[in-house]
Amino acid sequence: MTIDFLTNAFGFNFGVLNIVFIILFVVLAPLVGGILAGIDRKLSARMQGRFGPPILQPFFDVFKLMEKEGITVNKYQDFYMGAFLFFIILTGVFFFAGGDLLLVIFSLTLASMFLIVSAFSANSPYAEIGASRELLQMMAYEPMVLLTAVGFYIVIGTFNVADVLAAGKPAIIYLPGVFIGFVFILTLKFRKSPFDLSMSHHAHQELVKGMATEFSGKTLALMEISHWYENVFLLGFVYLFIACTSWVSIIIALLVCIFVYFFETFIDNSFARMRWEVAINSSWIVALILGFGNIFVLYFLKLFGII
Repeated sequence: MTIDFLTNAFGFNFGVLNIVFIILFVVLAPLVGGILAGIDRKLSARMQGRFGPPILQPFFDVFKLMEKEGITVNKYQDFYMGAFLFFIILTGVFFFAGGDLLLVIFSLTLASMFLIVSAFSANSPYAEIGASRELLQMMAYEPMVLLTAVGFYIVIGTFNVADVLAAGKPAIIYLPGVFIGFVFILTLKFRKSPFDLSMSHHAHQELVKGMATEFSGKTLALMEISHWYENVFLLGFVYLFIACTSWVSIIIALLVCIFVYFFETFIDNSFARMRWEVAINSSWIVALILGFGNIFVLYFLKLFGII
């Protein structure tokens, strides 16, 4: 694994490497996330027959929002949004430091709750409906996220990210159904059609911007930066399925992350938005058949010593 190589080559101990990975995530994640968002916009425009904005447009937008006058509905809104950003960063820190997957998932859920409370605090009908739909989306994707962590535990015997990456074989060999199920719910987490129910990044639905309707200026900028951090972290989960001790697997894992992100962009531009009932039903069916089914088979294979 990368950690073993760096330790042997440069004499770093594991604690120092943890700090290095944390700093890299905190500094580079918003840059990578912003560039991915810019490429997403450009590809979406080309798929729709438009030229599209420059790739760096997301950064221009955030800088412009930062310069605007701070106007918020109430004093709690900014606090909740700041907490959302903090816990999103903390989630990524836990993950990229090789921490416990359950702690990572709980931290991500807490971050999402702060975002929802921030939207509810605006007392806007658009924001409140968007926040309600976000809660429904959480009900849709949380089972699959938890099954993903359980799948890693059954394969590796631990919830630690570092141990998963230190395995001799990629986890996807044993968890193909879980991987497909996780990619499915990424459409919800990335807020892309057909499941951009609570907040559309293109503002083309009946809710306008949903939860973000009453956000402006620095508050809206913090939301955008938080989503950049979140998207990079979620792609890190995809990376976890592919990477192992082989350098070849690391390269393949990075390529798979890129492919998955732009596959979601393709899906976003190929389907109309569906109702929230479809999101919940389809996500639970996928979690049951692909996620639980994969884990069920894997459990019996291990029980009889086949793997």
